[in-house]
Amino acid sequence: MDLTADRAQLNERWYREGFYGTETIADHLRSGAEAFPDTAMHFVGGPNPSSIRLAEMYRRSLGLAGGLADLGVGPGDVVAIWVPNWLEGALTYQAALMLGATVVPIIHIYGPHEVSFILRQSGARVLVLPDRWRNIDYRERFDALVDVPALEHVVLVATEADASTAAGYSGSIPWARLAAHAPITELPVTHPDDRCLLIYTSGTTADPKGVQHTANTLIAEIRSTAGALGERRGVNLAAFPSGHIAGVLGMLRMFVLGTSSVVMDMWDAALAARVVAEYGVTSTSGAPFFLASLLDEAERQGTSLATLGNYMVGAASVPETLVHRADDLGIPAYRAYGSSEHPVITTGTPSHPLGKRARTDGALTPGNAIRLLDDDDREVPVGHDGEIVSRGPELFIGYTDPALDVDAFLPGGWFRTGDIGRLDDDGFLTITDRKKDVIIRGGENIASKEVEDLLMQHPAVIEAAAVGSPDERYGERVAVFVQLRDGASLDLDEVRRHFAAIGVAKQKTPEHIVLVDEFPRTPSGKVRKVDLRDRLRTGTGADT
Repeated sequence: MDLTADRAQLNERWYREGFYGTETIADHLRSGAEAFPDTAMHFVGGPNPSSIRLAEMYRRSLGLAGGLADLGVGPGDVVAIWVPNWLEGALTYQAALMLGATVVPIIHIYGPHEVSFILRQSGARVLVLPDRWRNIDYRERFDALVDVPALEHVVLVATEADASTAAGYSGSIPWARLAAHAPITELPVTHPDDRCLLIYTSGTTADPKGVQHTANTLIAEIRSTAGALGERRGVNLAAFPSGHIAGVLGMLRMFVLGTSSVVMDMWDAALAARVVAEYGVTSTSGAPFFLASLLDEAERQGTSLATLGNYMVGAASVPETLVHRADDLGIPAYRAYGSSEHPVITTGTPSHPLGKRARTDGALTPGNAIRLLDDDDREVPVGHDGEIVSRGPELFIGYTDPALDVDAFLPGGWFRTGDIGRLDDDGFLTITDRKKDVIIRGGENIASKEVEDLLMQHPAVIEAAAVGSPDERYGERVAVFVQLRDGASLDLDEVRRHFAAIGVAKQKTPEHIVLVDEFPRTPSGKVRKVDLRDRLRTGTGADT
């Protein structure tokens, strides 16, 4: 396999077919500010709520770019941004991208262990972070960073209105001082195929992987998804954190499509329900947990979600019943599939039939292609499960650690997603499991997602996560962690009766059940199954 040669050949094709262009991110920021000067970004829920229009954002970003340039930041330098969904973070993203730097977004709730690894591997020269966020003291986390030799500058975003009174870090530079710089008058020359974004995967099972994107891969994703959805200008609620690929794309989407945005600094269902009504939100996206809690809050508050005509739900297993519930309330929710490496591979649309929206993860977006392979890398027939390998103009250009690319890519530039899925006769994809998330009981593979979907049909269950429980005899047994509805009860005998009534193979029936009040989650809403497995290994997850 020669990934460089494969990529060069594919790039030629994507230029020829119009998916790639000559514009850099800086070009798109400028043209978007000119085309959509009154499009607004509203920041809600944070310490300093504010609203700003694109023309003003662009002007202020030019000043901040001048301040960063004075620190020596230029093309190819790495700027790490460890800031929540605040205006200061958004402006810093734009300023660094204008200079041709590589932006490294860091999930704002990460601790020093994850951040040290990211800074060390990325070679970040500049770190931008706040003094506080809610109950997190970043001084403590910053002081605990280890082995980050490339780091030269620390830029502090003060949460207090008077930044001069905020306690800084030794040698840190006030963000406000950089932002007060005169606008830069000449931006460096860069290429749209240069790396501009380095985003780290959530690392739920291992060290995070550095995923590299270019201006062309990011803009291709925005345009392809908009084309698939028939997206028009409206108001988007940004629920994902800025350190997530969806958060980065949301910021850029405004400048490419002219869509206004309401940004929350953390998920708050009660606030989200009010925001939808107040700002007339027309679209949003999120994990199933986000959608379910939003519907709960809207019903509790008696708040209308009538303007919300577009809800993309993904990033975790999506219960069919959740899409039906949203539809009953007039919200055409639909499933989608992607990752940091390949942001949106397939998606439903509001116009798709309810059955497709609820039971599949949608159809391919323009330019994308997939193959489904068996364990010998042979393609499987339609209707059969296989590992998904993907290719398309928005696919990342490789990992920071090139050794990871060896196992991640097949000849021809096909990316091994590690997910299992099947295609139907209409070309709609359904994710059936994660290849590494299979429960192996007595040498037989059991799809954890299938167990979860079956358990979700029980009326007492809000959410379920199936994992393998270590077992000396079988290797693993099926264990489930379950969150119940208020006042409901469930035990293992009832679970057995439920699975027997459905008529599935006996070995898929859970043999261990743990009731939980809430699940450990990644910032994007995925259940952290590694934590659940740890509970079983250490004996802290007891049977009911």
